Amino acid sequence: MAHLPPEAIGEVATYFQALSEPTRLHILNWLRQGERNVGELAQLCGFTAANISRHLAVLMQQGLVAREGRGTSVYYRIADESVYALCDLVCGNIARRLDRAVASRKAFGG
Repeated sequence: MAHLPPEAIGEVATYFQALSEPTRLHILNWLRQGERNVGELAQLCGFTAANISRHLAVLMQQGLVAREGRGTSVYYRIADESVYALCDLVCGNIARRLDRAVASRKAFGG
């Protein structure tokens, strides 16, 4: 971030806001396995199609997903694979932190 112009910091924050919603992370996780339509994502995530559509719109605005119409269906896929490297880095960090907390509790008899 050291070399970003100040006006770009807001864009970075907006990108991270798109990733701050658990439902969107679920969507990205399902799309990691391949493209899906709204109905499939809604069923997999346990939400309504309207709810999933709103989340997909946010992900599209940030360039994370792309859509393609086929007949009467619209399919979504990952547009920026680098989001997985970012998520894997963060998830790995959280997993290590949780492991340390568990080990610490065990060490103190908890």
